[in-house]
Amino acid sequence: MDILSYTAVGLAKAIREGKTTATEAMQAVLDKIEEVEESIHAYVTIDKEKAIKKAEEVQKKIESGELTGALAGVPIAIKDNLCTEDMLTTCSSKMLENFVPTFSAEAIRNLEKAGAVIIGKTNMDEFAMGSTTETSYFGVTRNPWNTEHVPGGSSGGSAAAVAASECFFALGSDTGGSIRQPAAYCGVVGMKPTYGTVSRYGLVAYGSSLDQIGPLTKDVTDCATVMEVLASHDEKDSTSIKREDTDFTSALVADVKGMRIGIPSDYFREGLNPEIKDAVLATAKVLEEKGAIVEEFNLSLVEYAIPTYYTIASAEASSNLERFDGIKYGYRTPEYEGLHNMYKKTRSEGFGEEVKRRIMLGAFVLSAGYYDAYYLKALRVKSMICKAFDKAFEKYDIILGPVAPTTAPKLGASLADPMKMYLADIYTISVNLAGLPGISVPCGMDSKGLPIGVQMIANSFEEKKLFRAAYTYEKTKRMSKSVKCAE
Repeated sequence: MDILSYTAVGLAKAIREGKTTATEAMQAVLDKIEEVEESIHAYVTIDKEKAIKKAEEVQKKIESGELTGALAGVPIAIKDNLCTEDMLTTCSSKMLENFVPTFSAEAIRNLEKAGAVIIGKTNMDEFAMGSTTETSYFGVTRNPWNTEHVPGGSSGGSAAAVAASECFFALGSDTGGSIRQPAAYCGVVGMKPTYGTVSRYGLVAYGSSLDQIGPLTKDVTDCATVMEVLASHDEKDSTSIKREDTDFTSALVADVKGMRIGIPSDYFREGLNPEIKDAVLATAKVLEEKGAIVEEFNLSLVEYAIPTYYTIASAEASSNLERFDGIKYGYRTPEYEGLHNMYKKTRSEGFGEEVKRRIMLGAFVLSAGYYDAYYLKALRVKSMICKAFDKAFEKYDIILGPVAPTTAPKLGASLADPMKMYLADIYTISVNLAGLPGISVPCGMDSKGLPIGVQMIANSFEEKKLFRAAYTYEKTKRMSKSVKCAE
């Protein structure tokens, strides 16, 4: 069996059984990167020597019985806004193009303890601000299914790396859909966990009340397995939650009998591509045939999600990015006259257009004359959105809908109209505003041969319901494909 065709869990099992080694797996991935990276550009940084050396060390620990976990020896990729000790962490920005952290994010430490081996850092929209991975200072990432199209964003590099077999799974961050949307565009599985489930320590902040780290994987089993490793209480993160129910792989049961699934009618109005609508409704039909109870309902407040999100996220971004001033670390303009001029030139030269646009918007809504009119009003609407979900989850176990209104757009199409790019987040951002878990699972292809993803949303701390439903759908689809092949 070709090494790259393994899932992450399958590879770790093969390594434990002596069918292959961590070193061979890493070399296979590096060879694949050498073959396709020029056309995909999923990575910003790759440390081949360090990766091979680490794989050799992990292999010895596996052979000695020191490492026995379900991810031991698996080569992985990390989004470039997660601090990684002694490895460039740039946030795909000129502002941090030479920044090398002295510590690793808690999520990375957890994976390394489990024996996963880091290949390198993946490309992203600058400071996670964008939906296409086109705002990166280091150039665009391309969709492996069709290189004329975007991979989504901001975790586009991570999604593309998984889809192109340039890693076995990757980490991303999700502020308004930045894991789920690229997962849908690239035909992989992506999860945004309940806020606080994964430590944000070491994640370069964009919107602190919205950001959450999560995995992008080949299948649902890998996703649940990685989540078990990532989920942990961390005293270094004041928003980290101590949970006792993180045995997510126990939910990998192909049974949704009696599960109540709600489909928001608001999500299927004008603007949704008919092919995506059909694919999502077909997913609901599959689950219904497996015993789930499916019905439509009105979620409400959907049209207010985008202005609410961009008001809050931009306000938090303007505050979080204030630290990049040319004094402490990062880029500093080479020529300036006085301190104020140095601040101004450093930030003007160091940040890209999209980042500056959001900083200015955030500074505006937080200013004395507009704080009440915009920011406080957005917080009130956020509370209303949370209550709308609470009401929905009194009746339903899962909410099912699209991830994005269209499949992956062509390169350049979204940047030409920023508002169009913002509107593409309409189905994902409410999940972040309410702190809920959501998962994107591949559910078909459009007429252009581009992947379609379906989104499943559950109440806080109920990731197991998502895994159960997603696993059931995935297994049912695989069985139906097998039957067709046999015929």
